[in-house]
Amino acid sequence: MTPLRRWTGFNHLQKLRRLIGLWAFTYGLIHFSIYLALDQWFDFALVWEDLRERPFILSGFTALVLMVPLVLTSTRGSIRRLGKRWVTLHRLVYISAGLAVLHFWWGQKADTRNPLVAVVILVILLGFRAWWAIQKRKRTT
Repeated sequence: MTPLRRWTGFNHLQKLRRLIGLWAFTYGLIHFSIYLALDQWFDFALVWEDLRERPFILSGFTALVLMVPLVLTSTRGSIRRLGKRWVTLHRLVYISAGLAVLHFWWGQKADTRNPLVAVVILVILLGFRAWWAIQKRKRTT
């Protein structure tokens, strides 16, 4: 949200961060639940085998698991209790997003246009965040 907020000057976008994060987790959980129930019929041995043998399943599952502590600590109370550690913990979102996009890319059999769009958007957003962080460090040294 930060790059979009900075580009547009619409500061109210920051208020949507938590909501978008919770929706992303909900989508991932529903996506995994459908896989678990309809594809594997709750056969956890098959799920485990898929996790070991199919990298795109592992990347998606890892993205979902990385979001769990983010969801659990998304409350105002957690932000207050964790202080600066909250910011460090919530940087997991970048790894989770990368793994989710990788899962999307690897899961496509033929048409990779939509995953390519997701990759480009993620690279642009994270690239600007990295560039701003580098510029901030240069100003402080």
